[in-house]
Amino acid sequence: MSKFWVIAGDVYKKNVKSASFAILILAPFLFGVFFWFINNLAGDSDLNKIGVFSENAQVAESFTQLDNEEYQFVTLKSEAAGEKQLEKEDIDAYLVLALEEEQVKGTIYAESSVGTTLQMTLQQMLNSMQRSLRAQTLGLSPEKVTQLDEPASFTTQKVSFDAAGKMEDKDDYSNIQSMVAMVATILLLVFIMTYASIIAQEIASEKGTRIMEIILSSTKAQTHYYGKLVGVLLVALTQMVIYGLMIVFGWQKFKDMEMVQSVIGDLSIEKVFGPFLIFTVIFVLLGILIYSVLAALCGSLVNKAEDTAKAIVPVTYLSMAGYFIAYLLGLMDPHSAVLKVTSYIPFFSSFSMPVRLASDTATIGNGIVSVVILLVVTLGMMFLSAGLYKSNVLVYNDNGVWAALKQSWTLFRSEQK
Repeated sequence: MSKFWVIAGDVYKKNVKSASFAILILAPFLFGVFFWFINNLAGDSDLNKIGVFSENAQVAESFTQLDNEEYQFVTLKSEAAGEKQLEKEDIDAYLVLALEEEQVKGTIYAESSVGTTLQMTLQQMLNSMQRSLRAQTLGLSPEKVTQLDEPASFTTQKVSFDAAGKMEDKDDYSNIQSMVAMVATILLLVFIMTYASIIAQEIASEKGTRIMEIILSSTKAQTHYYGKLVGVLLVALTQMVIYGLMIVFGWQKFKDMEMVQSVIGDLSIEKVFGPFLIFTVIFVLLGILIYSVLAALCGSLVNKAEDTAKAIVPVTYLSMAGYFIAYLLGLMDPHSAVLKVTSYIPFFSSFSMPVRLASDTATIGNGIVSVVILLVVTLGMMFLSAGLYKSNVLVYNDNGVWAALKQSWTLFRSEQK
């Protein structure tokens, strides 16, 4: 047992003290700052002054008076004036409007692509202008036009039935829960992609330097395997604990802010999340574990550390497939049969089941069954992988991972006999 903790501790200390771990911790905040910066710059477009011309001066004047804060519209005396100002760069583009049979038509001229944002903005403004012109033709007042544009009211209401079969309204927290589930699937994918590479690299690097023979002469293969696996998982757990503490600190710091209160209102965190949050954490942890076991198995099959990226391709593809199934179907159709089936399949259930629980398309009983299946398969894979480990790390096959796995399996079976 002492050798196990020496191996696990060495892996843990090496990775926690590395610069890459600090970058992993800071990555979400760096991305947040980056997207905040990009979002602020998004509104600072170089194309903001647009000339407007129409044979009907009233049409051009009406267009420039439409409400828009992003772009500056100025009327032009003629289309030739627009061309001249565009050439001198006094304006960034000019728009020519025409009114034909109560239909407003617009053509924008610019020296470069104007982008979809400006196109959509102009289209909306032209639609608004055309709607007003047609309303005037029909003799409709602005108030009546507003009434026509008013959308229909649509709400959803969850219900439940008591023992007597009477239907009762039920609080609906699915939006918040779904948001948490989606964040959990993203974090799970990030953790898998990160730590699968780390654990595979840990094993492959020692095998590639041929130091594995010396290591296995002084300790059991299973001890070395579990030590490496637990060491990397402790690093992942440390990162999760740090994030958890940051979330708790952030919640205590910002929960009373007006913006936060406008979102959560009087919601009780315990009432909203409850078992759902517990199941989500369990699925994330088991998801990291099963993919780490698979990554360790793949890493033990390569001859050198440079081949690690190729070896963990199954881990990459499986995790991305699970993520996209949960993300796309979870948003579009949480009742999908594909989502339902994958919520019980290991490697996919860690992504799918939290989404189903968030949308109330799965019960607590369904979650328990899925957890049990995932746990049993994970433990089975762990024991099998540990059994294959001694053969794997001593097999050097230049014909690829599958050939190495077949050779390792043959040696493992011969040893069992």
